[in-house]
This record gives sequence, C-alpha cells and structure tokens, in this order.
Amino acid sequence: MAANPRRTGGRYGRPAGYFRTGGGCGRARWTATFEYMTQQAPSTKHGAAPAAGQDAPAVRRDVPATGRFLGLDLARCLAVFGMYVAHVGPDPAEGGPSGVLAELTHGRSMALFALLGGVTLVIIGGRTTPKTGRSGRQAAAKVVIRAVILLVLGTALTRTGTPVDVVLAYYGVFFLLALPLIRLRARTLALIAIVWALVGPQLSYLLRDILDDFTSGGGPLVHMGGGKLVDLLFTGNYPALTYMPFLLAGMALGRLDLASKAVHARVAALGGALAALAYGGSWLAFHLFPGRMDALEAPSAWWSDVDGDPSDEAAWLLTAAPHGEATLSIFAGTGTSLLVVAASLAAVDRLRRLAVPLLAVGSMSLTAYVAHIVVLLPLGTDDLPVWPPHIMLGFMLAVTVPAFLWSRCFRRGPLEYLVNTATKASRYVR
Repeated sequence: MAANPRRTGGRYGRPAGYFRTGGGCGRARWTATFEYMTQQAPSTKHGAAPAAGQDAPAVRRDVPATGRFLGLDLARCLAVFGMYVAHVGPDPAEGGPSGVLAELTHGRSMALFALLGGVTLVIIGGRTTPKTGRSGRQAAAKVVIRAVILLVLGTALTRTGTPVDVVLAYYGVFFLLALPLIRLRARTLALIAIVWALVGPQLSYLLRDILDDFTSGGGPLVHMGGGKLVDLLFTGNYPALTYMPFLLAGMALGRLDLASKAVHARVAALGGALAALAYGGSWLAFHLFPGRMDALEAPSAWWSDVDGDPSDEAAWLLTAAPHGEATLSIFAGTGTSLLVVAASLAAVDRLRRLAVPLLAVGSMSLTAYVAHIVVLLPLGTDDLPVWPPHIMLGFMLAVTVPAFLWSRCFRRGPLEYLVNTATKASRYVR
C-alpha cells in the first residue's frame, strides 16, 4: 500500500525525517534545504494516474503544493516589511518617491497580514475538506491556543509603552470570532465578508460615541477589564467590528486551489477590481460632494491617510483611506492584499532561488514582527523614528540575514516553535 502523503509529509510537504537529514547546520544540510525549497512540486491533473514506468507523484491533489506555501511566505514577508516601512520608514507627508512608497504600506500591510491569517485558519481547520469529529475539535483547540497566545503576547508588548500600535491582541480576537465559521465554503465566507464590510463601518460610526462614553467614566465595566474588550471589539486601533472582513476574505481565499495558475489570475483580477472600485468610488465622492468632503480637511483621504485619522464626520464613511474603517477602505485593503498574494504566488514560480532569504523571513513572520518592536524599545516610547530609505533597508537586512541563517538549521522561527509546541496540547482533546 502506498504511503499516505498526509502522514509522511510535514510543512510544505517535506518527507518524514527530512529535517533530520544532514545532522545539523552544515553545508550538506543547507544544500538539501535549498534544493528542496527551489524545486517544483510534482502534481497530477485531476488526479490522473501516472504514465507507465513513472513513479507515483510525491503529493496528491489535496495536499498543499510547495509553490503555494512558499508564495504565501513571500506575501507574509512583504507584509512584515510593509509594517517596518510604516513604523520606521520615511514620513509620507514629506512627499517624493520615498514618501509615496512609504504611504503605500500604511494600513495596507496590516490588511495583508490579517488576510493571510485567515488563510492560516483554513489550513488548520482543513483546507479542501474541513475537519470534523475529533480532528475537528483538535483543530479548534489549536486555533484557541494560538488566539490566547496572540492575546497575551500582544497585551504584553502594548504594556511596554511601545509607540507601535501592536496588532497581535486584535488578531487573537479575530481568530476566536472566526472559529465558528471555519468549516464554511469559500463562497459563503466571501458573502459574509462582503456583508460585514457593508454593515460594520456604519454600525461602528453609530456606536462610537456611545461606547466611548460608556468606558471613559471609569465605571464598573472598566474596572472589570471590559474596557479593553470593548477596545478590541469596537473602539481600538484595529477593532474586530471593522477589520474582521480581511480575515474572512483570507479564509475564503484559503479554500481555493492556490496551486492553480488560473486561480492566481482570477484572484489578481478580483483584487484589481476591488481596488479600482474602492479608490475610484471614493475619488468620485470627493468630486461629487466637494463641500462635505472638504470638511474632513483630508484631501488625500480617497486613497491615503497621510492627512490625518478618521474624524467624527459622516463623510469619512466615503473614504478609502487605510485605517479609515469605512466600507470603501475595507474593499481597497482587501483588493490590494489579493493583488500582493497573487503576485507573490506567481513570483515564487519564477524567482524561487532569489526569493529564498525573503521566504525565510515569511516563514517566521511572528518572530520578525515581535523582534522589530523589541528592537525599537530602547529608542524611546514617545514617537516612532523616521529613517531615510537607506537606514530602513539596513533594518530589513538586519532581520533578513539572521532569519536566513536560522532557517539553515531549524524548521521554524523561535516564536513559531513555541506556538507549535503549545498547540500540541490539542492532541488531548477527545
């Protein structure tokens, strides 16, 4: 009987015992790793049997293809680097090529990271066939454990007083809210994401003042810790009420056959259409209602948040600015994220050897994200630094090199290893 690739394969479909090959961090070990990461995973069309005289393919149609996972790691790397640029890069308000490039990362990197988190949830819960029974309960336990770790880690980093708006605690809440939806089909998940994007921002606008008054007086809710929960769900920097659609869109994306080039093209087309609809619609609103939009004092808010944060004006709901928490801004962030994912999946097929260092960063994105917050702590807790492009690139290189070297010896990043170890407790779920 042929070996079951689900049991013999690890992450990226590596064969069992692969990471014991080479016995350490030597040249032989890295050569094997590099050759694996740069090879093209075999596949069969519609599960067809191999021709006579040929070996059976190493992976099945329902087993994740190598290129798909590596493409997602490249997208994760770009999301992490985008956050670096947003936190320590040039000031977008200064303009010029570097300012515009920096502005492109603001808010959009967070949306990309949340969307990729949705893909991860679907993979945990069973990508093509949702897990049920005991395996389904164990998958749910893994999600809960990950969510709790993100909540604790995010809260701890926030308590350091870092000027970075830490997103990890919000992601933990997103994971818990998405857990009941983990078995739904792609079309259903996409529909829920659309409805949430249409309703959530309007509901947030109506509830904002009420919730602020409810938590600002230091009443019983605040003393019981409920104020923090209200922030995570409704009023914080990345509240679930307005940011959950990114995760839901990622879950829908994860249900697709991301090993298919036709799917890559459709994802890119959908992303481009969403971005054009959102930015074009907001630009049109600025020209159709110039008086009301001028009241925002943010002339670039149809695509950028360089002019400031969302105001209490209802007109802000017509903007597509990142961090805008408006319907059009959600569509825009989802569209640009889909474009980046499609481009990453396509790029890995052609530039896999050149992308290996970036893939290393993407494979340990949690570690890379936390590391940059810790490194910035000695610089002070008042304002984020504004570094010129060459210093910012050096900062990225200072993360990429250690990640690349670490990947020569270890399968996961340091924090990824701890998270994986913690989720092993799920095996005791019956």
